[in-house]
Amino acid sequence: MITEIPIQCSPEEAVDRVFLMDFISKQVVSNDGIVDFRWKRRSIDARSKHIKIQGILQVAIGENIPSTVREFIFIPAVKNTKIVHIIGAGPAGLFAALRCLELGLKPIIFERGKDVRERRRDLAKLNKEGIVNPESNYCFGEGGAGTYSDVKLYTRSKKRGDVEKVLELLVHFGASDEILVDAHPHVGTNKLPQIITAIREKIQEKGGEIHFETKLTDLRKNGRLITDIQLNNTEWISVDNLILATGHSARDIFELLHRNGVKIEAKPFALGVRIEHTQVLIDKIQYHGRLHDEYVPPANYSLVAQIDGKGVYSFCMCPGGIIAPCSTSQEEVVTNGWSPSKRNNPYANSGIVVSVEPKDFPNSADPFVCLNFQKEIEKKCWDLAGKSQKIPAQRLTDFINKIKSTSFPRSSYQPGIESVEMDHVFPKFISTRLRSAFIDFGKKMPGFLTDDAVIHAPESRTSS
Repeated sequence: MITEIPIQCSPEEAVDRVFLMDFISKQVVSNDGIVDFRWKRRSIDARSKHIKIQGILQVAIGENIPSTVREFIFIPAVKNTKIVHIIGAGPAGLFAALRCLELGLKPIIFERGKDVRERRRDLAKLNKEGIVNPESNYCFGEGGAGTYSDVKLYTRSKKRGDVEKVLELLVHFGASDEILVDAHPHVGTNKLPQIITAIREKIQEKGGEIHFETKLTDLRKNGRLITDIQLNNTEWISVDNLILATGHSARDIFELLHRNGVKIEAKPFALGVRIEHTQVLIDKIQYHGRLHDEYVPPANYSLVAQIDGKGVYSFCMCPGGIIAPCSTSQEEVVTNGWSPSKRNNPYANSGIVVSVEPKDFPNSADPFVCLNFQKEIEKKCWDLAGKSQKIPAQRLTDFINKIKSTSFPRSSYQPGIESVEMDHVFPKFISTRLRSAFIDFGKKMPGFLTDDAVIHAPESRTSS
């Protein structure tokens, strides 16, 4: 018999097997005996000074505990089976290909970027020399943006599909089974490349194909059906089933669809800055003076405020992380954040962003109104930071007080930072809301509003 027992205990008790067995034995009445147990769900409750781990223990009585991962069967794609062409080898494209193999279909993926190994060279040039390869960067290439930017696996959208299956597939391909347990699972940038490689090898082993440095450049339609696609401005191929899994930064694809009469609509997104504190400070604030140790992980936070009718919120918070350059063309700058699996870097960063809607602009009917605004901000930041991959930065307290920063405590952003007032970067409807939100966040997290915090601009690729 398998039974589940809710539990709340200290972080030290949560890793003490003797304590847990004693706790279970007091909860279970059975003559068969406890064979084994494991955590099914686990989260940290740090709302009070006495930090608790709460969750559910899965207990096996009189039998062995079952595997946490279901069996996945990928059917070889034989020659005469249906072909599904997939544009993009990010998460959507790779998981679409795996689903095709479960159904006995042959996936053929075209990816504009390079494989995970080759991407590293282009990322090194971007970080060290400020040179952007527009087809191979933090956004484009095998595994998509997540490969080298953190791999957080948390969503509130539980109704959109089988979330557990996605997590189990990642474990199947090499991720730690801890992601099946933790409330906010995280793989880590250092671990995902091997997992992505294993997924690619499985797709190829079962008869699927992946073509790197192969970019969708045009298409032909017959009525409402796409019949042919052009690759690298030269080769045309016929398609019967086409999946576009191109991600939020493939602006050329949106423009291509628009030119070919496919309806495009602007959608709301969010834009702001990425803030960096020391991880020690965030730990002290969130853990009521306690620093993270072997029993509690580096602390994170989630903040939200309504300012003048718009949401301002934290996004992609990275404990023990760094700020990375995520431009997809040379004359723009973009920030993002990531953490290694141990989250053991000395700094914590997070996007702090303001909701942006088409109705915020006079030409709200233009499907590219938000996209053009995003481009404008990224280009302005490039210009203000000296036409390089350096980014505008300002001490948080200087931003609150509307003064230019004359020095900085540090920044993990490798290409470098340039002192720029954020009021020169953003229009008033963004900067004034950011300022008010930071003051609000300082009240919710005393110590957050500090001279030691640095904001970097822009955080602009939160979504499509």
